[in-house]
Amino acid sequence: MIGALFLTPAIAFAGEVKQWTLKECIDYAIKNNIKIQTGILSVASTKEDVKEASASLFPSLSFSTTHQAGYQPFLSGDKSQTDKGSYAGDYGLNATWTVWNGNKNHNNIKLQKITSQQANLSLEENVNSIQEQIVQLYVQILYVSEAVDVNAQILEISKQNAARGKEMYDVGSLSKADLAQLDAQVATDEYNLVNIKGELEDYKLQMKNLLRLNYDYVFDIALPSSTDEQALGVIPSAKEVLDNALSLRPEMQNAKLGVEASNLDIEIAKAGYSPTISLSGGVGTNTLTGIGQNWANQMKSNFNGSLGVTLSIPIFDNRSTKTAINKAKMGLQQSELEVADAQSNLALTIQGFWINAMTNQQRFRSAQVSVSSAKESYGLLSEQFRLGLKNIVELTNAKTVLLNAQQSRLESKYMTILYLQLLNFYKGEEMNLI
Repeated sequence: MIGALFLTPAIAFAGEVKQWTLKECIDYAIKNNIKIQTGILSVASTKEDVKEASASLFPSLSFSTTHQAGYQPFLSGDKSQTDKGSYAGDYGLNATWTVWNGNKNHNNIKLQKITSQQANLSLEENVNSIQEQIVQLYVQILYVSEAVDVNAQILEISKQNAARGKEMYDVGSLSKADLAQLDAQVATDEYNLVNIKGELEDYKLQMKNLLRLNYDYVFDIALPSSTDEQALGVIPSAKEVLDNALSLRPEMQNAKLGVEASNLDIEIAKAGYSPTISLSGGVGTNTLTGIGQNWANQMKSNFNGSLGVTLSIPIFDNRSTKTAINKAKMGLQQSELEVADAQSNLALTIQGFWINAMTNQQRFRSAQVSVSSAKESYGLLSEQFRLGLKNIVELTNAKTVLLNAQQSRLESKYMTILYLQLLNFYKGEEMNLI
């Protein structure tokens, strides 16, 4: 059953905000995304096409009846006035059955079944695409959420430095210009914090739109237990991922089915050279007024039946069959090219994921060391600044180094997590962050 649109998940208690896991986001989107719902309808439509094609193997049966009234106002003779009107009725039951048409009907059934499988695979492609969009947004929200915490810590440090600067200014050990610079740094950090919080809300809004949640629904995500450990996880080899993806990914299966469908198109086109044998039969009767017999007797006496066989042999069809075959062969070549293209794109995509995962994991390891060193250096400089041993320029430079190191650490960590998730997903595993 297709889910209702714009559902609003229930909240257990008033004021409690549900924290969505990655798996919950994916499951909910699959049930409520319009593109996926449209794909479900397309799959149902192709199943009806399969049933219709299968029904072509059986005879067709129809009933027909024709009724006609006539009137001759100037009829002469001894007949009474009522004889000037007449009525005729025909009744027939007819059946036709195509016994042989070059196996075209059987191949058409196979083609419709492949089309139905392709519709299912296209639906799977849409589902995969939605999942990839969700994991990208989810990881982005995690990244910006942690960036908010980092910026909040930086702001707190700036406030402490400004407070210490005010004390130093009051005792005459800090110039007014340096104090103003410290206050300006607090304002800058406050501005940065507001900006990053705005980015966080924007990404959450994008996720709500993807999930089709109401605009006023308060959305938040569940924070994984240890993102550092996940970023340092084992990266599968690109070859291992590609080998699995070539057999599991719906886009590859869809492309291969396209080759099968093209081969069937050729066979169906070749059927144009084959004779067609069909059977036809029918029973019928008719009635007519003014001949001295009642309706029942006429229905019985005029009853008739027929049975026929038709053999149709194509001789010259203005090249339509040859053209159809040639076009079907071109379609086969196109399908084979699409398989090669899909395989190439898949290999390039996976190789890109692997390179990004490896590069960012190495950056993350380096960034961890850099952050630790920058924190220690900034802590020492801050203490020396409070003691009047370091000036405002040295403090600002150290803070910039720390900020850059933290930014690099966050970016490389969550990029690694994202590409690790995508690699495992293409390998056939579920995406999940716990």
